[in-house]
Amino acid sequence: MKKILLIEDNEDVRETTAEILELADYDVLTAENGKIGVELAKTNKPELIICDIMMPDLDGYGVLRILSKNTETANIPFIFLTAKAEKSDMRKGMNMGADDYITKPFEEAELLEAIETRLIRSANLRKDFKGDLESFNQFIDEARGINDLSDLPKDRKTKEFNKKEAIFRENDFANYLYFVTKGKVKCFKTDEYGKELVTDLYGPGDFIGYMSLLEDTDYNETAIAMEATEVAIIPKHDFLSLLQKNRDVANQFIKMLAGNVLEKENRLLQLAYAPVRERVANALLKLIAKENDSVKLKISREDLASIVGTAKESLIRMLSEMKKEGLIESEGQTITIMDQDGLKRAASGF
Repeated sequence: MKKILLIEDNEDVRETTAEILELADYDVLTAENGKIGVELAKTNKPELIICDIMMPDLDGYGVLRILSKNTETANIPFIFLTAKAEKSDMRKGMNMGADDYITKPFEEAELLEAIETRLIRSANLRKDFKGDLESFNQFIDEARGINDLSDLPKDRKTKEFNKKEAIFRENDFANYLYFVTKGKVKCFKTDEYGKELVTDLYGPGDFIGYMSLLEDTDYNETAIAMEATEVAIIPKHDFLSLLQKNRDVANQFIKMLAGNVLEKENRLLQLAYAPVRERVANALLKLIAKENDSVKLKISREDLASIVGTAKESLIRMLSEMKKEGLIESEGQTITIMDQDGLKRAASGF
């Protein structure tokens, strides 16, 4: 049974609306003012909130503002219920992140249809992201059903890049988010001496270029295709719309990006503190994960050394030690993982 929180200071409206919702088989919590409503939302985590705007002490706008800043309540669908129907009031509520706006008096069917629509859309937007273009396009299709996002293009434009071709370069104007659908991409920075430091490797399901878009700066690294690669291109305007115009869309989109952010943060910490052996083991494990756990990797020693953050000579010595221990085999640019459990122990410092 879906739980709905109804915040309404008019007792008659509150009781009548609650009865309608209960007859529709919803579990209903009621609050007679905004302050009580905020506390109930925080403690009970309802699937949807219906809130009057004009209330003493804390009005509906204040309730939405408070709940939007709380990570545990920010993504709860929110419907305003009010006797005021001026467009300026409607626009203010929608700009703050409300999902819908129902004017009193309302028809029972109108209320129930709005609730059902928001619950279905919220559930669809929160589906697990599978990391492929079809899944991303489904997410976009769902987002396009929201008024403020209806102008999002239906299909993502894709572009193919040959091996060693640049997708974007450091200091280029950042105007696109890229979603890798096929192939591999290497991102790196160049220091004052022209030496490359690989910041990360990306494969199908990864987004690249978003930090520069968020910070409104030029690209702060170069992205090069390591093999024949295809990417979907999302214009900056669409990227910002997905983040700024609807809370449910923004929360889900951020989750899609966040895994990579956390991965990069962990890698930087490891570069700063972990011994070379641990870093090499972690790099190899990460690379085979991007190859869907294939035990064979094909990567140049220069690229692997950049990923590990060590000199090529140090990397070669460590690979030789791991080969003697039976953890790997190597021939040319191909590295074969022979003992994945042993490699995991090495990555953990054992």
